[in-house]
Amino acid sequence: MIAMDAHRRYVNQLMAGETIDQVFLVRDKDLRTTKAGGLYLQCTLCDKGGTLAARMWQISESIYNAVPVAGFLHVKGRTEEYRGTLQLIIDACRPWPAEKVDLADFLPVTKQDVEAMWGELTEILRGIKDKYVHLLIKKFLEDHALVEAFKRSPAALQLHHAFIGGLLEHTLAVARAAKALLPLYPQVNADLVLAGVFLHDIGKTAELAAGTAMTYTDRGQLVGHVTLAATWVAQKAAAVAEEIGEPFPAKTVDLLQHIILAHHGEHEYGSPKLPATPEAFFVHYVDNLDAKLFITTRAIESDPDPNTSFTSYLPALETRIYKRSKDL
Repeated sequence: MIAMDAHRRYVNQLMAGETIDQVFLVRDKDLRTTKAGGLYLQCTLCDKGGTLAARMWQISESIYNAVPVAGFLHVKGRTEEYRGTLQLIIDACRPWPAEKVDLADFLPVTKQDVEAMWGELTEILRGIKDKYVHLLIKKFLEDHALVEAFKRSPAALQLHHAFIGGLLEHTLAVARAAKALLPLYPQVNADLVLAGVFLHDIGKTAELAAGTAMTYTDRGQLVGHVTLAATWVAQKAAAVAEEIGEPFPAKTVDLLQHIILAHHGEHEYGSPKLPATPEAFFVHYVDNLDAKLFITTRAIESDPDPNTSFTSYLPALETRIYKRSKDL
């Protein structure tokens, strides 16, 4: 471990007004122009504590080109608050060799036991009774490469469960919520809900990559996890039909694809279709519930100032979160 990082402060520990001299992982970068015509660097730095927007003023193209995306950067600068969020102003920077860092400091990982989570999720899926839905999910579970990617993938890059194993942790949480709520709504098709919960984000196994940094894949940028998952359902259904020697019900494929295509709930949030079945509404809301509660509780847990009543402004929720509601 390099000496200057022996007592590093992670992103979630930083506050405005600090002087920074340490290494970060670069998630992305952009060369921009000021109103006066000068060049500046806009980038996202990260470590296992989260992500941090950073800027470096009055740079040259050579400095910009030297900043390694998905690589490490030694940064000297200062933190400040900008429009309610923390950012870093870089005074000086240089690339840093990957062999001189401990990757565990830079890649956030689920705190839960991955195999235990996977076992619980598959146990919930065993509750599916419909023959064809059961065989379809079984076909996914037999895809070993897909399962390994499912266990490792993040659920997002920034908003919620943005860490290795995040997709599994999020999906299990949504499955638990669905299992608890389904007895209250006997008019809803439980098999479609449980399958939809498992499948709604499964395309993220191909959309997101978690190597030295968590990034979008080319496939993810070009196609996206919603379209990928809907396509995979049709492909796996065809494989099931070939295996059992009878047609797979087209209506079942349509209903499952609809849940996937509608799970974001609104067109502006990337949903190709609006929910149009009780099951699609069900999956949308339990998915959204887990994501929002993760964002709010993580914001409270990671807030660096224990003396304030509210977190910093969260752009994704367009508000600050009150930190003391749990303690009446």
